[in-house]
Amino acid sequence: MIIAEILKKSIEMDASDIILTSWAKPAFKIYGDIFYLEEYEKFFPSDLNKNILSIMNELQREEFKNNMELDFPIDLKWFCRFRVNTFLSKNGIWAVFRPIKTKLPTYRELWLPSNLLDLIKKKNGLLLVTGAVWSWKSTTLSALIDVISANMKKHIVTIEDPVEYVFNNNKSLIEQREVGVNTKSFENGLKYALRQASDVIMIWEMRDLETFRLALRAAETGNLVLATLHTSGAARTVSRIVDMFPWEEKENIRAQLADSLIGVIWQDLLKKKDWSWRVLATELLVNNTSISNMIRKWVLHQIDGAIETWASDWMYTMKNCLEELKRNGII
Repeated sequence: MIIAEILKKSIEMDASDIILTSWAKPAFKIYGDIFYLEEYEKFFPSDLNKNILSIMNELQREEFKNNMELDFPIDLKWFCRFRVNTFLSKNGIWAVFRPIKTKLPTYRELWLPSNLLDLIKKKNGLLLVTGAVWSWKSTTLSALIDVISANMKKHIVTIEDPVEYVFNNNKSLIEQREVGVNTKSFENGLKYALRQASDVIMIWEMRDLETFRLALRAAETGNLVLATLHTSGAARTVSRIVDMFPWEEKENIRAQLADSLIGVIWQDLLKKKDWSWRVLATELLVNNTSISNMIRKWVLHQIDGAIETWASDWMYTMKNCLEELKRNGII
């Protein structure tokens, strides 16, 4: 099968993404740049459509037919798992594959701040991992879940779309639920997780208002909630959450966030100086008493300065991180 052949080649070439589209040769993204596989012919729409539909099951094909786009995982047995996004454009069907390493990177290999290990020891609250698309947010979440599972006796529920890394039970008991397969939606999965004696809930992506409501409720009522959000910057993350709610709810949501938020890590994926691989640059906000008051009083413009001021509370800005990476010759 030509798709399996291309995917195996992508692993050999260390590609971060594989892009298949009609009227073009297969393309790999390697260290952020596009490379075409010249040894292959351009895909005809009918052939590519047949190949992509062949890797879906019946339910996935039906969902793709109805929605014209779909996220789903595939597994090349004994080789690698991939997260797939397929969609339609004016040129026909497209598919973008992202390899999911069989070995989950550790928080050290991801260059994550060691302070995060203290934050995930909290019994309850909301910890957000933010950044642009393809900034390894879900990888960071999975690395943190792996640390919790290895060191704490917790009941962990993950709600993912799709399931990426497959966890093994360690000291913790882990349930992985996939949207569209094991639960209807993030909202549904989160609502029922609150009734399943959960201690830790991982939400792959906060997408809608009701999911935010339920996540805050879970964080207030005894769960450690880890979730991703598409934002850049700690202060902008807080603003984005509150802005989603109707005017009459904003004051209450600010109070909830001020009490429940543990911290925000904003991350970006950068090329290394030697082009050997990529490295995470991060910003970390820890919700202390002063930050909590800023959220409650809605003076978010003070947060960036506060992160600089309270570096002793383990916070740091993206600028601080970039300067350190440059100083160490990494970027």
